[in-house]
Amino acid sequence: MNTYKLIMLGALVSLLAAACNKNLLDIDNPNEAPIHTFWQTESDAQMGINAAYSSLYKEGTWMRWLSFRYDLSSDEGWSSSPWNELGDWTRFNYVNYNFFEGNNVHWANFYAGIFRANQVLTRVPDIEFADQVTKDQVLGQASFLRALWYFQIATLWGKGALVLEPQDPGYVPEEVPEEAIWAQVEADLTDAITKLPESWDANNVGRATIGAAKALLAKAYMQQHKYAEAKAELQWLIDKEGTLYGLMDNYLDNFTHLNENNIEGVFEIQFDDENKGGTGDDIAMATGLQRTQFYAPGGIGWQDGKARAWLVGEYKKEKNLGGTNDIRLYHNLYYKGSPSDFPDEDPSIYGRPWNDADWGDHLFIRKYSTGYFRDFEDYFAPNNYRVIRYADVLLMYAECLIETGSSPAEAAPYVNKVRRRPSVNLPALENSIYASALGSPEQFLKHLQMERTLELCFEGWRWVDLKRWGLLDAQAGIDELKSRDPDFNNFIIGKHNRLPVPQIEVDNSGGKLSQNPNY
Repeated sequence: MNTYKLIMLGALVSLLAAACNKNLLDIDNPNEAPIHTFWQTESDAQMGINAAYSSLYKEGTWMRWLSFRYDLSSDEGWSSSPWNELGDWTRFNYVNYNFFEGNNVHWANFYAGIFRANQVLTRVPDIEFADQVTKDQVLGQASFLRALWYFQIATLWGKGALVLEPQDPGYVPEEVPEEAIWAQVEADLTDAITKLPESWDANNVGRATIGAAKALLAKAYMQQHKYAEAKAELQWLIDKEGTLYGLMDNYLDNFTHLNENNIEGVFEIQFDDENKGGTGDDIAMATGLQRTQFYAPGGIGWQDGKARAWLVGEYKKEKNLGGTNDIRLYHNLYYKGSPSDFPDEDPSIYGRPWNDADWGDHLFIRKYSTGYFRDFEDYFAPNNYRVIRYADVLLMYAECLIETGSSPAEAAPYVNKVRRRPSVNLPALENSIYASALGSPEQFLKHLQMERTLELCFEGWRWVDLKRWGLLDAQAGIDELKSRDPDFNNFIIGKHNRLPVPQIEVDNSGGKLSQNPNY
């Protein structure tokens, strides 16, 4: 476990106290540090940035519910939850716009994270540091984290409030369009790149780096179809292959707690199972990955999130060079036919054989599960969540090459690196059943859509990809998605490509926030 995770928890009380408005009472609470006594020292600044990282340990983030928005709302997954409203929010049946777990929790957690980053960016410039480099690194991390949250807001709602400094409790934010949010993401990440280090020492592993900022900036550019700009950012990471970045030989090493922060991890959330409290802001707040509890099979977890069957068919279309099935299928999904499809692998999950009576023909999401070392699930999985991996960088770079005029032959080597990972061992594209994909840029890009999901499924990027590729904007795209996921029969073009703004936010804004179109 990284030391900074403990530090951030201890800092949280002080940071929250710093948010208090002293005008409310003229008496200082001796147990809290108000603004006029906090934000004075370098130590205060470090506690402040640590507390900004602690916003990652909230239910509305990758810790739990964000996976429902990105994994299960896409064509990769679905929800069979007996909690009907929870399932409906993966089926585009949005009735209650204030449904907390499907909508409001994301808005609340993202803006709380932005508030904490804003405190750092506003207060730290006035603090004297022993050296400018350390001060810049604190500010760079805050800029990165603020951009990370605004990226989610632009993706999910397509607009929102743009708040860039701490405000008093009476402040009512005004709405800005998606373009303004992306512009802020770009500005924050551009600033972060000038301040962050390439890497951190052992006590600070997991903090944002130049590579993380460049990769996220590339993603922001790509969502706006600024492929030349994205390619330039990704080039920096490509040039660092073999030193800072690379692919792990074993695909599974990217999803367990046994080999974290490895050469493939560009940015990881540092989860662990040492703190087993709730998700509030007390000293014992949980720091475990909780989505595993919701995705695990019944009798082990809640089985609220499951995989779509078409993924199995896509994986099995192609054998590896050893004549067996793609090992990524085994590591990513667990289903009734898994033992026969992978006779050389453990046929069980969490040490249990397939339960035909309870599990039927459902397909479970094995990625990030903890069955490799224990026989149960709970809310405290120790696995780091890999927000961005180098494999993703390679596939993005191939997409940018094509979008900026390069040929499929020039882009294919970057896809082949992912396919030729030793544990995956697929043939190079030109020697595969997909050789025709090199016939034209259009064919290559269409095939790349499948390469991305086979490598990155259930890592939170499929919904982002579907938006970028325009599949959510035209009937042909929705028809394609319907063929893989019947939930898209509920999808209304021009409406469901974004979430409704939480209605309570609209109602309380005095007209400064509006509801999204068609809601």
